[in-house]
Amino acid sequence: MSRGRPRKLDPTVPPHIDPRRLPKGAYWDRTSRTWYTIIPTPKPHRHLIGDARASLADLHRAIEEIDGVQRGTLSWLVAKYHGSTDFKALAQSTQDSYAKDRKVAEARKTRFGPLGDIRLSAITRPAIQNLIEGITEEGHPSKANHLLRYLRLVFRWGLNHGEAPASWKLANPADGVKAAKEAKAFKMPTPAALEAVIAYARAGAARKAHTEGSLSPYLWATMEIAYRCRLRGIEVVTLTDANHTEAGIVTNRRKGSRDNVVAWSPSLREAWDTLVELRKKAIDRHDTPVPIRAEQRVLVVSQTGTPLSKSGLDTAWQRLITKAIEAKVITEEQRFSLHGLKHRGITDTKGNKADKQTAAGHKTPQMTDRYDHELPVSKPAGE
Repeated sequence: MSRGRPRKLDPTVPPHIDPRRLPKGAYWDRTSRTWYTIIPTPKPHRHLIGDARASLADLHRAIEEIDGVQRGTLSWLVAKYHGSTDFKALAQSTQDSYAKDRKVAEARKTRFGPLGDIRLSAITRPAIQNLIEGITEEGHPSKANHLLRYLRLVFRWGLNHGEAPASWKLANPADGVKAAKEAKAFKMPTPAALEAVIAYARAGAARKAHTEGSLSPYLWATMEIAYRCRLRGIEVVTLTDANHTEAGIVTNRRKGSRDNVVAWSPSLREAWDTLVELRKKAIDRHDTPVPIRAEQRVLVVSQTGTPLSKSGLDTAWQRLITKAIEAKVITEEQRFSLHGLKHRGITDTKGNKADKQTAAGHKTPQMTDRYDHELPVSKPAGE
């Protein structure tokens, strides 16, 4: 491939680089102190191939590979990671989450083109910090932090498996990058708001489907279980008959929390039995196959009797809250999130901090502190 204009000596070129031995198509940007080449298609654009620490060998290798497989780029490394045994050993939900992070990482636009096309040797800690701050300034701090955690993971895997460039010097360039500050968005309901929305969801469930005022029939029962068992939404929709025991509901907590058994109460029993009955009616109505194994019989199902997805629950939840506000059941200021039910459940758990930690399945008191919003009552000083 023919590239380039007549080369001129630039005094700002790193001293370890002999400009006379540079490959054709490798250009130095004195402003950003990076090396780049020009990709002619689909339209001419800059392609980053290294920073000031890149060696001549790195630059020659980058130019040689530019027309073939983009070995040494971010996309190349994430493809290696997603094809690894480490990735395949992860839970399916975790794999799905990382797949979304991968799309964001590869497609993110930079001045040199998509981030996925950037060579690893050109990825530095300042570059990642600028990337995270840029996404945060766009109003997406949570997205920025998701991407940062994903890059740390992938880069660590690359370092551990000998896939990282020499310029990293065995240091993860994503380590030390300051994460975006996220506002607390759990939006825990007040006891009165929680009670009012559950009652509203019950009334909507009693109406004929697809009529005015009707709501998804599983919502109120799902809320009860999420609150009473201190569960995330995904943990509720993945409950199966195997989680039902005589003693209570065996939880299936995520993110490293410990499982426990939440003893039956009248409210929990009614919610579980309601979901079982709704499932039976949906299966009979649509002649949906019933799995033989208890761990495959999902508790919360859609109208067709198939397992309800987390996105399906989220959609139904937003519809419920929107309608509750329109009906003046709660105010806009009282709006709360599905995850807020877990915060409310942990806060309402009786006992001391250790009791709440055990009930929530948290491994550390610090994690419980994030969910427990009960103000401690202390005696006056000197009394």
